[in-house]
Amino acid sequence: MSLLKYVFTFLLLADFLAGQPVAAGPLFNSGALTRFEQRLAGIDAELDTLARFSLRSGVGPIGYRSPDYTNSVNTEWIRIDLGNEVPFDQVVLVPAICHDIQTGFRADGFPLKFRILAGHEPGAPETVLADFGPEDHLIPRFAPVVIVCPGVTASWLRLEATALSPRAFDGRYNLEIAEIMAFDGPENIALKRPVQVSSASESSQDPARHPSYVTDGFLPYAMHSAVGKPSIAYFGQTITESRPSFTIDLGAPRPLNRVHLHAVDVDDVFPQSLPFDFCLPSRMVIEGANRADFADAVNLVSFVSRSHYDRGPLIMLRFPEARCRYVRLTALDPYGGKADGDSKTFIGFAEIELFSEGVNVALGKPFNTSFKQANLDRSLATLTDGANFYGKILPLREWMEQLARRHDLAQERLSVEKEVRLRYARQKVLLQRMSWLAALLIAGLAFTILIDRLVRLRQVARVKERLAADLHDELGADLHTIGMLSDLAEDAKQDPAELSMLHGRIRSMTERSGIAVRHFADLLNANGLYSDLAADIRRASERIMAKFDKDIAIEGEEHLKSLSSNTCFDLLLFYKECLVNISRHSGATCFSTRLRITDNELELTVTDNGKGVEDRIPDSLRRRACLLGATIASETPEKGGTRITLRLKTRRWGRRLK
Repeated sequence: MSLLKYVFTFLLLADFLAGQPVAAGPLFNSGALTRFEQRLAGIDAELDTLARFSLRSGVGPIGYRSPDYTNSVNTEWIRIDLGNEVPFDQVVLVPAICHDIQTGFRADGFPLKFRILAGHEPGAPETVLADFGPEDHLIPRFAPVVIVCPGVTASWLRLEATALSPRAFDGRYNLEIAEIMAFDGPENIALKRPVQVSSASESSQDPARHPSYVTDGFLPYAMHSAVGKPSIAYFGQTITESRPSFTIDLGAPRPLNRVHLHAVDVDDVFPQSLPFDFCLPSRMVIEGANRADFADAVNLVSFVSRSHYDRGPLIMLRFPEARCRYVRLTALDPYGGKADGDSKTFIGFAEIELFSEGVNVALGKPFNTSFKQANLDRSLATLTDGANFYGKILPLREWMEQLARRHDLAQERLSVEKEVRLRYARQKVLLQRMSWLAALLIAGLAFTILIDRLVRLRQVARVKERLAADLHDELGADLHTIGMLSDLAEDAKQDPAELSMLHGRIRSMTERSGIAVRHFADLLNANGLYSDLAADIRRASERIMAKFDKDIAIEGEEHLKSLSSNTCFDLLLFYKECLVNISRHSGATCFSTRLRITDNELELTVTDNGKGVEDRIPDSLRRRACLLGATIASETPEKGGTRITLRLKTRRWGRRLK
């Protein structure tokens, strides 16, 4: 087998191990693996641009918790009154988050099956905005769920849960939600709206859980974007000013309707060195005016914090739209108190955002203070630089969308990474198998080369043996015949006619020997030497055994035509060698030849009346029998002499010998 055939066989075996046919493509399905790797790289690249999950610390409102049950099949709902008919295009559900000792942070009490409905006045048809079940695999998660619902106008919004999930600490079933938001563009129209629930619960006794907390704007997350440079929050120490204030000039009158106050970031170490509401006033008022002296000031919104549950890292306040150029924030009750007779107070924020038509118009505008700054390392410019301790401050809607997108990508990444690892493992196994296969192929090639060399050497030896046997048997018989004819010619000197005949036969044998010498490499194709086995047997008997009495019988002569030329050639040379041995060594005076051939077997028997060979078979006969693939036997008949018997199967494995 050639090397090319081995290589092709190797490819076939490799593709078989890979589980792919040769015609299907390369040994590895590298295209699919490359696509998975590219998708994994794409996910990682996108994750680098999305907001990260950082949970807020400290004490604060958690959200709403329904009554608990022993099984999942119970219905609970939360209804938000939006007031007038208002449009919105997105609903965001923020789960209540717990820390599970087995899985880490996860949503607690998030419903397994629920619907989001919207409607108008009582009795009017309601619209199903979304319908989720266990097959949607929303949990486990602690990211918000974003529901896109374009073109919706309604006066109320309802979450209706019909299959509950178990809460973490005791495994009982309930409904828990931290926040529900409804966005019309960048505006959360559900902020601070009234909330109704299906049933009273333990939330009425738990100060951290109450239906109103579903729309209070306080989230379990700290805003941690992945872009922008971090900014150190501003805070100032006030000693003499009892009502410190910040004033900003927007440059021109703007229609304002919302303000976001970002608390000072204190959670850079754990445990925290300061409370989460450090520098946040308990009471403050925000005024707007179009005159710099605030002679025409109007009260935009007030903030009153009676407990920790009224404060958070992001305070969002909405108010009726008012057009103003100047805005002043005054702390009516600053943070701090008397300590060792000192009446130091503090006020500060990481960022103050003022929104006009969904845009923060305070970005980059300078603030002024009514008090003297005691710590000059904190710049007022950080109040409007658009960044907090983690980087850029994102719009609320974009922030929720990025957190939801991060969750979806993280789930997809697990699946893609699992598939990549699986394909790497398959390739590793395949490469190991191919390595073993390559080693076996190399060993097989080496073994085949060795065997091929041995076979070729054996073939050369057999060729040499056949050439030697053919020359020995053919030329030996011819030379013996010439010698014998020469002896007869010597005896026939007195008979010119017989002498002439003997000289003619000597001449004929000499020409035959010449032909044999010229064609010694292929005696079979020497013209004029061999034609018909039966005739050649009789002719050889006459030439070699001219002085002997002979008895030649051929049975089944019609089957001789079915033998191949090589077989006939070897049979004739075997027969001639038998005659030469009888003539030279036996001392016989007569011999008999019996050739019997059937459809399946050939038997050649040569018997003489000589002195015998004591059951020893001459080497030349053994060699010729071996070339024929026949069996040979020698025996002494009852009347003496030697009988050589050659048996040959003319049909092997169901096919005639060729």
